[in-house]
Order: sequence, then C-alpha cells, then structure tokens
Amino acid sequence: MKTTHWLRRASCRPLRGFRITLLLLYLFTLSLSLPAQNPVVQTSYTADPAPLVVGDRMYVYTSHDEAGADFFWMHDWHVYSTTDMVNWTDHGSPLALETFSWADDRAWAGQAIERDGKFYWYICAHSKLSGGMAIGVAVANSPTGPFRDALGKPLYDDGSWDYIDPTVFIDDDGQAWLMWGNPRVYYLKLNRDMTTYSRSLGRIAMTEESFGSPAMNEREKGKTYRDSYVEGPWLTKRAGTYQLLYAAGGVPEHISYSTAPSPAGPWTYAGPVMPLSDTGSFTNHCGVADYKGHSYFFYHTGKLPGGGGFGRSIAVEEFSYNPDGSFPVILPTDKGVKPVDTFNPYRRVQAETMAFSRGVKTEQNDR
Repeated sequence: MKTTHWLRRASCRPLRGFRITLLLLYLFTLSLSLPAQNPVVQTSYTADPAPLVVGDRMYVYTSHDEAGADFFWMHDWHVYSTTDMVNWTDHGSPLALETFSWADDRAWAGQAIERDGKFYWYICAHSKLSGGMAIGVAVANSPTGPFRDALGKPLYDDGSWDYIDPTVFIDDDGQAWLMWGNPRVYYLKLNRDMTTYSRSLGRIAMTEESFGSPAMNEREKGKTYRDSYVEGPWLTKRAGTYQLLYAAGGVPEHISYSTAPSPAGPWTYAGPVMPLSDTGSFTNHCGVADYKGHSYFFYHTGKLPGGGGFGRSIAVEEFSYNPDGSFPVILPTDKGVKPVDTFNPYRRVQAETMAFSRGVKTEQNDR
C-alpha cells in the first residue's frame, strides 16, 4: 500500500507540473490576444457619453446612432454601468422620443445627475411646438429608470436651433447650473426642484480670450485663430476653478476647454484636451468623472465595424490631472483602461453584462 501510494504521488507530480505549465502558457497567450477595451460598447452604436457615479457603480448615459444612418437621425437614449471599468452592463433604453409628447426627432446629447434621491436626465430634441431644438428633462427614482417627462413640456424652447447638448452641474453651495449650445453657450440657474429656473437665460460672451475665437459672424476675414467653441459643453470644477470642456475647431472636431471663476464667466481659453486625432468620427463629445480613485475621460469614435461620423461608439481613457488641477493632453487609444476592481464570476451574471464582444448586436427585450 505504501509503495502504491508513493507511485501515485510520483506519477502525479510531473502531470501536475505539466498542467500548470500549459495553464501558464495559455494565460500568457490569452493576455497577448485580449481584445482592446475601446470602444466600450460593441453591440450598438453609442455617442455623447455622460458619466455619473452613483454609490459603487459608474453609469454612462449615451445617445444612440442608428445603423446605416446618413445623418443624426436618433430616436432614443441608452444607459450602461460598471463596477470595474471593463465589464459593462447594458440597461437598454429607458428614455426615448416617445417619452416627450412635444418631441418628434433628433434625440441628441444629454446628461443625467442625482439630487435628493431622484435622477434628472437633461436632453435635447426637435420640438413639435416651435420647430427648433429644445431642452427637456426626464426624472426617475433610479439611475436606470423608468424615466418620465418631468414637465410635460420643454424646459426651455423658443424656436432656436442653438439649443443642443445640455450639461448639468451642482455647485458646492447647492446651486445647479444648466448649460448648452451650438455655436454659442447658454446657461440657466436651476431651482432646487431641478425642473424650474428663477432667472432669465444667460449667454456666455464668445471672444478670442474666452474660447480662442469670437463667434463665427464676428471673426475677422483672413485671420487665423487659436481655436473655436462648437458644441457639446461639459461643465465641471477642479481645485476651485470651473472648467468647461467642449467640442472645438469645426469639422472635424477636437476637445478643448476654458476656465472661469464662475459658470457665468468670464471664461479664459485653456487649450486642447484631446487634439484632433484619427478617431474615425468627424464629431467628438466628452464627459469626465472620478471613480474609485481614478480619473476618466469619455469621448466617442467611429471605430466599430460599419461605424463613422453617423455611427459612433463611446470610448474612455484614464488620465491624471496636472498638479494645478488643469487637464493634460489626452490621446485616444484602442487599448482603453485597466480594471479597477475584481469581477466575481461565482454569482449570477446575466448576458447583458459583458467585457467585450465581436460581431454581436443586441436589442431590448423586456421578457
């Protein structure tokens, strides 16, 4: 018995070592062939990412490009979330044009924010009431909805086509600011209820000092300017300084930013954040957020198969602020970001949570 037992142990030792060697070789080979993490979502065309951290999860609210579109004919908005920045859960489309009785087309960029236990999602869409673009707001008790129109009418609508791409920010003193605009920047100071405002619409002065150039109709013919504001503002604050990131430069777009002592200004041009790069999309739109001790810059590209300027895909890069709180230059990559947490496979994980997919499309199915 002792001899047999010894033989068994002896014969197993090289086999166990062989298995470990094969496993290590497999893991090493797998690490070399792991797909890039950008674009973040590969099962649908997504654009205009707006990150929001709620508790232990990072949520990203996106617009949605239709496959094969020849313009920004967009009908709904989507939500994705993660706890590790690599595995993302698709929460489907909790908000669509049908949510707003006054809207009939162009479900373009928006941003969501939490206040007093409710979630407010500010969007822009074409208004049946005025014939222009309008700013609307939906509300929900959960970051993934269901969302409903908070007002039953636009939050702001006067027939202008400038009213696109709202960004929302709650300051340290509790004052909420709503900004939007192409080719100018507008702002409202929201009341505590997040659906009304007490003052008239403000407009930021577009000057060479504030955004690298004045408004288009005020530019000198033949003069070369440093930059120009276009659209897609994102308002944030760092080290006591307000920062407004935005799509800049015309077509194709890059991302630049300006700084100010107040959201109402005066703004000072601070330079590019993501210079013009080979993203496969002639537009760009960014959002920034800190999560689990890391800083992230979201943007969009046209790098999915069949993608492009009207078939965009959100992407993300990790970055570190400069010591003074200013933005560094951030370049787009296919690699994306590393996980910031472990993923527990010994639990129920439904199919709408995935790290990467190739050649797969998804559609919402409430069953």
